[in-house]
Amino acid sequence: MQLRERFSILCSKFTQHQNFIESLWTEIERKYSEKGRYYHNFEHLDNMFRELDDVTAYLQDYNAIAFSVFYHDVIYDASSKLNEEKSARFAEKQLQLIGTAPEFIEKIDQQIMATQFHKKSSDNDTDYLVDADLSILGQEPENYKHYTQKIRKEYSIYPDFLYKPGRKKVLRHVLESENIFKTEYFREKYEQQARKNILSEIEYLNLG
Repeated sequence: MQLRERFSILCSKFTQHQNFIESLWTEIERKYSEKGRYYHNFEHLDNMFRELDDVTAYLQDYNAIAFSVFYHDVIYDASSKLNEEKSARFAEKQLQLIGTAPEFIEKIDQQIMATQFHKKSSDNDTDYLVDADLSILGQEPENYKHYTQKIRKEYSIYPDFLYKPGRKKVLRHVLESENIFKTEYFREKYEQQARKNILSEIEYLNLG
């Protein structure tokens, strides 16, 4: 299913104003098509939905998690540490316009913020969202390599002598986690390969 269709169906559960839904979609499309988005774009959202489509039986509130996917990277600036916070605020405003309940908006706010540090949550759906967000780490080596190249392009404002130490610090932090993936499903599917991929990238970065 195309992202546009997904979003339209999702919003139609809360409002029947199709022109309004279209305007919300246009804003999302504009954001994710911004110059410099080599990884954090619609392809990333597509991949997340593909992963989540396989675990719908385990999710308690698919509508909330779907909105979280659409809005979790809506604001993205490689030089900022406030992307998740800004994305959550953006989502909050849009969801208020749609007319969703405050507790529903709060749930999405918390899920978006969880994608910043990818920590274990007390909320089952949040863990599945975070795992889907990180699923690229456990892909086949060639796919992982393409991912690292896209990330490097997004951080092209930083020269290698700044980028490489920063990237290695992030990767080592991920490896220090008892489990990269928080749900049993994603651990079984991707944990082993993810650790291999990350170690391989660190080794590559050390060569430079």
